[in-house]
Amino acid sequence: MTALDQPTLLARVGAVRERIAAAGGDPDAVTLLSVTKGFGPEVAIAAAAAGLVDLGENYAQELLAKAPLLTQSHVRWHFIGRLQRNKVRALAPLVHLWQSVDRFDLGAEIARRAPGASVLVQVNVSDEVQKGGCSPSETPDVVARLVDLGLDVRGLMTVGRTGPPDEARAGFARLRTLADDLELPVRSMGMSSDLEAAVAEGSTMVRVGSALFGPRPSVPGRVPRPR
Repeated sequence: MTALDQPTLLARVGAVRERIAAAGGDPDAVTLLSVTKGFGPEVAIAAAAAGLVDLGENYAQELLAKAPLLTQSHVRWHFIGRLQRNKVRALAPLVHLWQSVDRFDLGAEIARRAPGASVLVQVNVSDEVQKGGCSPSETPDVVARLVDLGLDVRGLMTVGRTGPPDEARAGFARLRTLADDLELPVRSMGMSSDLEAAVAEGSTMVRVGSALFGPRPSVPGRVPRPR
């Protein structure tokens, strides 16, 4: 694992849990999802060795490359990026929780390839066109249709508004209210840069990459974003 040893990683895990507690959350109740997107397989291996069992990937090809190296661990893979239906078949045996389901046709393909799969509905609470997710007004219908497909809809996911963390709070609060209205317990919201705002507004799962593993390696053609 380049430039990050196990004691350093464990210290960073502790620091993230302290941030959760300082924001008013229970570190034992808020799931820490370690986002290994963009990092090499050695990072995922080190995360699992440090006891981080929930790992998140944004790109199908990265998850497919890393998962075979961790078959002896208790890793639970979460898919958290925008997803094309043609990627579902390959991912279906590996994904523990599909976090970015935002439309019926994607849910139908997941239900076909992984009947009864656990999913979150991604909601765009910031009205930023570059972010995925259905609109808040569409969410109840999307949830109902996914349930009718036999999927286990556990909750909602969102990406906070770009900018200062406090600007994301209103969107996080909106997601919490929507999840409460739909009686869905999981609210996946908050990343490295804005997890305090998310936890203060009721997040039950934060998706953290750079705060654990350091700056993400640059990839030609991709604009890095903090997670």
